[in-house]
Amino acid sequence: MSNRNLREGVRAAYSALANAPHERHPFPAGRAFAESLGYPADLLDHLPAASLEAFTGVTNLAFSAAIEPPARVLDLGCGAGLDSLILAQRLGPASPVTGVDFASPMLDRARSSAAQVPLRNVHFCQAAAERLPFPDSTFDAAIANGIFNLNPARQAIFGELARTLRPGGRLYSAELILRESRPASAATPSDWFA
Repeated sequence: MSNRNLREGVRAAYSALANAPHERHPFPAGRAFAESLGYPADLLDHLPAASLEAFTGVTNLAFSAAIEPPARVLDLGCGAGLDSLILAQRLGPASPVTGVDFASPMLDRARSSAAQVPLRNVHFCQAAAERLPFPDSTFDAAIANGIFNLNPARQAIFGELARTLRPGGRLYSAELILRESRPASAATPSDWFA
């Protein structure tokens, strides 16, 4: 599969999740999945359904990342915005949180969710992870909750994170990894999400 086809396949899969979250998808998603990763149910009770229904990730970085306020935070691959909303709430109004995703339907959910909560320190923009539209040293911290296995431009993504994080800034990332190689002949497009 070419890098371009992979990218479009990933965009289509996450757009399908955003557009029809209760359908079957090649990866786990939704509120029950978030709870299985350690997101507290009582906190999720107070967040918009739009951000919960289409949530998918690897772990609960919004809680486990050691980010202290005030901090300018990037949520790379923010999806429906759950982690961005939690970080904005957790860190408070002096800590702007910027969620970035490349799938328009996911960003529609994130923006809709942000409009439903009383937070003014979170906003969302559409961009490719390997071409971020921010000046150098914009952020104090960044989180990436399961995006590197979905984008073959990993070197460019790390370069953009290094460029947009201030000197001494921190990246908190969680990712799925294989324990052993799979034969190329056995690989399918769904393997990128497994």
